[in-house]
Amino acid sequence: MNIDVTLFATLKELAGKKQINLEIAEPATVSRLLAEISNQYPQIKHSSGNILVSINQEFASRDQIIVNGDEVAMFPPVSGG
Repeated sequence: MNIDVTLFATLKELAGKKQINLEIAEPATVSRLLAEISNQYPQIKHSSGNILVSINQEFASRDQIIVNGDEVAMFPPVSGG
């Protein structure tokens, strides 16, 4: 399955682009997506354990399944007070 992923903030800077397209075997889960991104973009790998992923504008768990047509976005960990 082809998945378009929109990257934000430092993830966009690390990848050198705002959107990436990945081919992922089904069932495509958030964990599998993160593993594939880590393989293709090693500069993002050190952040992969803390990346926030949203599917259709809602934060997703690592075991959530991604289906064709889902809107997928990734955000770096955030902090603040």
